[in-house]
Amino acid sequence: MQKRTVFFISDGTGITAGALGKLLEHFPSTNFTQVRLPFTDTLDKIKLAQDAILHAAEEDANRPVVIMSLGDMELRNSIKKSDAYFIDLFNTFIDPLGVELKQKPLTGAGIAHSVMGTKYNDRMEAVNFTLNHDDGMTNSGLEEAQVILIGVSRCGKTPTSVYLAMQFGIKAANYPLIPEDFERGTLPAVLHKHLDKIFGLTIKPERLHAVRNERRAGSFYASLDNCKKEIATAENLMRNAGITWADSTSRSVEELSAIILEKTRKPSNA
Repeated sequence: MQKRTVFFISDGTGITAGALGKLLEHFPSTNFTQVRLPFTDTLDKIKLAQDAILHAAEEDANRPVVIMSLGDMELRNSIKKSDAYFIDLFNTFIDPLGVELKQKPLTGAGIAHSVMGTKYNDRMEAVNFTLNHDDGMTNSGLEEAQVILIGVSRCGKTPTSVYLAMQFGIKAANYPLIPEDFERGTLPAVLHKHLDKIFGLTIKPERLHAVRNERRAGSFYASLDNCKKEIATAENLMRNAGITWADSTSRSVEELSAIILEKTRKPSNA
């Protein structure tokens, strides 16, 4: 397995450059060491970055990969004097788009947040809503929810809800299906008037058993038999209520979120 160092260099926080790092997941046979250099906004800092790139090349015996979002042309040209493979947000994406639109793109640090404006604020509001409505914490304001996730405990509802809020500005609540619901044979009463917003998550019993066992080893809650029964009962409840669900066993939160948005047809604020 070859070793490569990847530098994320930005004149701002580096969040945008970091997002491009998802490209690395397509190359699992390479051992990537990630180095983040945010706020690289002067020539002195560029020189420090060049020194780090040179050192990494010597250590790895391979030239580094540099993923960069530097708006200033002088800084961009300076860093590119280093021996590295460059993925340049501006040269690759922003500048060609500007040519197509016949507009000069904005290049200052933090442009992404300033351009997003209200949409950014909407996402933060969605995050607050989601955290306040995690795990059935409160029913207050539930009518504002755009999506309500349900499923057995530890099937991935919370991380998926938070991802929907952070990435898409979706106000997502989530409710665990618990033994009382199974005994009653119906969804929690508070959810009956929100069926059009509900999406279910399920999970393979073996995976749920492993996850719960990390939290409460040897308990009835974590036993494989109980996991099998809870999942089967939860799926029956969702089936009887006409609720669509997805299996979270081998899906990332990104995949689950895409499925939920497509099935529920919720517009995003991203």
